[in-house]
Amino acid sequence: MEYNQKIRTFLLQQGASEVGFSKVGETLTEVLLPEYHTALPLQYAVSIVVKLSDVVVDTVTDKPTHAYFHHYRTVNSLLDRLALQTGLYMEQHGFHYFPVAASQSINGYQGMFPHKIAARLSGLGDIGKNALFLSKQYGPRVRLATVLTDMPFEQETEPGGGCIGCGKCVSLCPAMAISGRAFDSRNPMQELVDRPACSDYMKRHFQKIGRGSVCGVCIQCCPVGNHTKEQ
Repeated sequence: MEYNQKIRTFLLQQGASEVGFSKVGETLTEVLLPEYHTALPLQYAVSIVVKLSDVVVDTVTDKPTHAYFHHYRTVNSLLDRLALQTGLYMEQHGFHYFPVAASQSINGYQGMFPHKIAARLSGLGDIGKNALFLSKQYGPRVRLATVLTDMPFEQETEPGGGCIGCGKCVSLCPAMAISGRAFDSRNPMQELVDRPACSDYMKRHFQKIGRGSVCGVCIQCCPVGNHTKEQ
């Protein structure tokens, strides 16, 4: 618990909204891209959460806004800095680290490691039908980064919270890309969202906003963690 507390205190002071710790263990073999399997001995993960501005998220209607795109990128930059600083602290104390960027696509639509898996294992929340991580406190209105490490941590809480099954994200997705299936921890990599359909729609319709790289509709419409209006 000593390392948990020191890293949590540091990250919260530097701007993180939530911090979680988990032992990802064998899960890494399922979710880490094969070219990064050299990181498999790093069995622990720190999940770093930064909450998005409710006011900015609520500017999204049936399409993203320039404010949302800029905010999205700025929060990602903060997360990447926090992940690096955390890793450097670990290295100074004799441990290894592997920072996973807040937003990075490899091989088309896949990231090297899904932040939401570690965040769920840490007990910070669960995964919704929209395939987004749903923080117990903030819902999907968050961005994440992860640091894989051999610094030992104790998992503090069990997974919980998450999707309430309202179906808003399914019906309001402009790309009709959300299947409506629930997340299954026994099959963590099942496709809940048609990612090519999502990506193609953004590129066709939102080129003038972030070159078609963001949408945000499924985040804005989700009632979980939405404190700006009655749920």
